[in-house]
Amino acid sequence: MANQTLINKGIKKLFIALPQMFIGPAVLYNSFSNQHTNWHYLVMAVGIFLCLNSMYFAFMGLNTIVKGIFDEKE
Repeated sequence: MANQTLINKGIKKLFIALPQMFIGPAVLYNSFSNQHTNWHYLVMAVGIFLCLNSMYFAFMGLNTIVKGIFDEKE
């Protein structure tokens, strides 16, 4: 039987990753379109952080869901 608590934790991690998947590239686009300002590098670093963070949470969420479905410890 599937471990429902692990599946719920994985879904929560995916919901954390979902907004970052859209906000990160938008922030990166904004930083590349405003290269004439002094804030370019800071905004680019925030965009890269959001993109990497979304990939991490998506991987960990999917990994947790797969563990909840397929790992049987009994």
